[in-house]
Amino acid sequence: MVADLPFLSFGVTIRDTVRNAGRFIREAGAEAVKLEGGVRVRAEIRALVDCQIPVMGHVGLTPQSVHSLGGFKVQGRTQKAAEQILRDAVAVQESGAFALVLESIPAELAERITHEVDIPTIGIGAGPHCDGQVLVIHDMFHLFDDFSPRFVKVYADLGGSMREALRRYCDDVRAGRFPGEEHCF
Repeated sequence: MVADLPFLSFGVTIRDTVRNAGRFIREAGAEAVKLEGGVRVRAEIRALVDCQIPVMGHVGLTPQSVHSLGGFKVQGRTQKAAEQILRDAVAVQESGAFALVLESIPAELAERITHEVDIPTIGIGAGPHCDGQVLVIHDMFHLFDDFSPRFVKVYADLGGSMREALRRYCDDVRAGRFPGEEHCF
């Protein structure tokens, strides 16, 4: 199990990063941690790896810093931005990460990164050329109505079914149909 280090649990001080990641391993049962960023977090990745904590990197669209990226939008569209993401990917690998998530970047950039790094790449909205794919379960099952990124494929509309079931439950409670005698001891 790879645990995603929460916002501000890394990148502030190396000591705090190691302590927080260690807690994930000891207390939460994680087998590895994932942290967002590339060049700017290379010292933290190296420190974690030196403490024998396996690290998965994450570059491109990094949800924890989405506000500084201008929102949930594709990253690496310009040559300059693509080169920075490539530098970030290489920094993650050189720092000792065992794998790398590439999120919401052009497929050509993901393909280039996949060929240039030796660690496995996991794509989320990064096209078919990564070594593996991930899709957030909430997106896959359409649990949110607000927004669905272009890269999401909905496999089941469980969100609609869940909302309908909740509506029926509320109606039954309000009408006094639930709980009924058959639901009592």
